[in-house]
Amino acid sequence: MTVRIFSSFPRCFPKPSSGAAPPRGRLRSTLRPKPHGIANLKLALKQQKSAFVSSSQKAKMSDDEADPELLALLRQHLQGKLNLDDEPETGVLEGAEYVYDNSIDVALDMRATKNAAAFIYDQMQQKQYSTETWAEHELHPKTKDESTVAFIFIMDLLNFSFWSLRPEGERFAVSYRDKTWTGYWSLVASLQRALEEDIPITDPHFWVDEEECNLESLRHVFRSCTDEEIPLLEARLTCLREAGQVLYEKYNCSFTNCIEAANGSAAALVNLLARDFTCFRDEFQFEGRRKPIRFLKRAQILVADIWGCFNGESYGAFRDIDKITMFADYRVPQILATLGCIGYSPPLQSLISRKETIESGSKYEMQLRACSIWCVELIRREIKRHYPEAKVNAILIDFFLYDTMKSMESDGKESMPHHRTRSIWY
Repeated sequence: MTVRIFSSFPRCFPKPSSGAAPPRGRLRSTLRPKPHGIANLKLALKQQKSAFVSSSQKAKMSDDEADPELLALLRQHLQGKLNLDDEPETGVLEGAEYVYDNSIDVALDMRATKNAAAFIYDQMQQKQYSTETWAEHELHPKTKDESTVAFIFIMDLLNFSFWSLRPEGERFAVSYRDKTWTGYWSLVASLQRALEEDIPITDPHFWVDEEECNLESLRHVFRSCTDEEIPLLEARLTCLREAGQVLYEKYNCSFTNCIEAANGSAAALVNLLARDFTCFRDEFQFEGRRKPIRFLKRAQILVADIWGCFNGESYGAFRDIDKITMFADYRVPQILATLGCIGYSPPLQSLISRKETIESGSKYEMQLRACSIWCVELIRREIKRHYPEAKVNAILIDFFLYDTMKSMESDGKESMPHHRTRSIWY
């Protein structure tokens, strides 16, 4: 029988006794789904009240007195002059918290999460981790123009499912620039190699040309230096076809037009991708919730990669980039478990340890992904609590954790395997 809370992985700190102050540094979230109407007005007031009401006024105000600021906001709302819902939201964090609150197979260790926050921030400071780190890798584009946007689009359009059950020397790998690349880097190496061979792999016109772009030509683009073929090749072709068709019909064959349509909002661009491209619509139903749980891993990482590549400028200028969450895949949950931040129920732990495939969209898999998103959010909040001026968000934390886990893998220091799910979502 699966238990809800594991004694070694407390979901939150013990509740304080009556009248006692909450424990310092408590990580438990105060974020809830965005309220509407009057509740939204009250929330806005609470956030701004310190700017309007002096301490002495606060002391004199009783619960029976009308709040003039709230009345003013309510008056604007009724007159149609106030709209607190103008800015788009992806809903990813809201859904992740819901799954976390109802999870029975994945739990967070709050003490370990706080310790991880300190470790991660310290390491990011030592390594000077920032958006500039993105372009430092030899395979990532170095130019900053429209062709770079096109490269990043196809890169994240096909950024999924590279794991293998074969030994390291037999798994899918790409030989490029006198090196052998695996995982995500095998995809980037394949795309760079294709461009050097004058294959227009970043051109949507090529994707919809059934004579030029087909399984045979893609096998050449993603040819391996081992006997194992890139996973889900047919699904990758389907993604290219659909994306090419959508860009042709709605965005004049250029993803830069999608960026312009988002009007400087990262959340709007993520929502646009999920709305117009089914291959980016990474969402599933979860028991007890009417709305689907949104993960949108590839849509979010596409926005994040553009932001990172352009260093938050030009095509990468997004006013709300901090709304992007961690990218729910299989590597970040692995390192979060390695750090002791998350733990699994015995049945789930057994599946992962035996490297058995966990079905995409299953309750196990959704808990793994959602609790990882929430864990990284708590890490971010803990860092910001101690260092309010720190330029850190979920994107940079994710990039750092992913790079760290890949480094541990290459050094043979993996203490536990990652979960196995075969899908186009990650």
